[in-house]
Amino acid sequence: MAVLFRFEVYTPYRRFFSDEVEALTLTLSDGEITVYANHSFFTAPVVTGVLRIKDKTGTWKSAFIAEGFLEVKSHNTILMADAAEWPEEIDRERALAAKQKAEETLGSSLFKFESTAADAALRRAVFRLKVKDTEAKAD
Repeated sequence: MAVLFRFEVYTPYRRFFSDEVEALTLTLSDGEITVYANHSFFTAPVVTGVLRIKDKTGTWKSAFIAEGFLEVKSHNTILMADAAEWPEEIDRERALAAKQKAEETLGSSLFKFESTAADAALRRAVFRLKVKDTEAKAD
């Protein structure tokens, strides 16, 4: 039997997830990490990407997350992210439009702040599409 721990995900707008889990995988600023029960304690910045959660039934679920912070503590792990969305919440057409707009901005931007914002927008759009497309393949 797997050892479970509490995992919670908060955004500025809602509590996205709160339940007992077996594991979670996401990308920190220095690489990907998988957290299991009794992991050593730490706090670290999270980059925009895919959050994978192994629930108490042993099933992996994926979600889009925007940058934030992860805090791993004894029997409780909290992710505070700028945004989090399940695949069914992602509008594929909107994400494609955002990707195209960001690519156009990157191709024509004159100022660093424009290219930095466009790069972040492009990353969000790409990972939203990745989560959405992963869900479509699983169906």
